[in-house]
Amino acid sequence: MRYGLVAATAVAAFLSSGCAVYMAANQPSEKNVSLLVPGTPRSMVVAEFGAPVTSEVKNGARHEVIKFTQGYSAGARAGRAILHGAADVATMGLWEAVGTPVEGHFNGTEMSAEIIYDQSDRVAQVIPLGNGEEMRKQIADATVPRPVETGSVSKPPQAP
Repeated sequence: MRYGLVAATAVAAFLSSGCAVYMAANQPSEKNVSLLVPGTPRSMVVAEFGAPVTSEVKNGARHEVIKFTQGYSAGARAGRAILHGAADVATMGLWEAVGTPVEGHFNGTEMSAEIIYDQSDRVAQVIPLGNGEEMRKQIADATVPRPVETGSVSKPPQAP
């Protein structure tokens, strides 16, 4: 009887949890800022970041301002949701008093940039606007070439 009551309480806490779990799972997704480099077609920028806030032609070049929320990877969102769910069960729902405000605070970073396109509608220049330093850092991190592992690649045969 006692184990049944504990199990029922745990199930009720798990089922009633959801605010922090739901908020963590539905945070904004991570945008691919590595597209914000010269040479990227405009169609790819619009597909990733959505329609521009403004668009005008100056001196024959298209100037657009984009605004987006830089969110989190799917793995980060899933991990946070699982953590909140486990904390909800462990505390019989009391974790919601902490988890919900935390998820309300960490809901992505607002970013914006002016993009100048060349005559072929490819990115010519990106000028970060709000949160410019954070955007520059993310673009730099996303475009840094990663070293290739050579341990698993076989070498071509040597001539005798």
